[in-house]
Amino acid sequence: MSLFNDIVYVYTILLVIYALLSWFPGGYQSGFGKLLSRICEPYLSLFDHLNLRLGPIDFTIAAAIIILNLASQALTTILANLIF
Repeated sequence: MSLFNDIVYVYTILLVIYALLSWFPGGYQSGFGKLLSRICEPYLSLFDHLNLRLGPIDFTIAAAIIILNLASQALTTILANLIF
């Protein structure tokens, strides 16, 4: 279970870095930005239908991170109860 939590933590960090790339001109067009896009976009596309934009600020990534961590905690709790 620790490996699962570590993977979720690393993916959360990648999502935060992906969000921060929007602050840099051409950040998404760099090699690193393209790599992060291939890693992050499939998950983030699940939240595209939600209108989480408030003016110029888009809260889609924040919602995705919160839901990812809540689901991770719930799954960890369920599995811990099944094992012990």
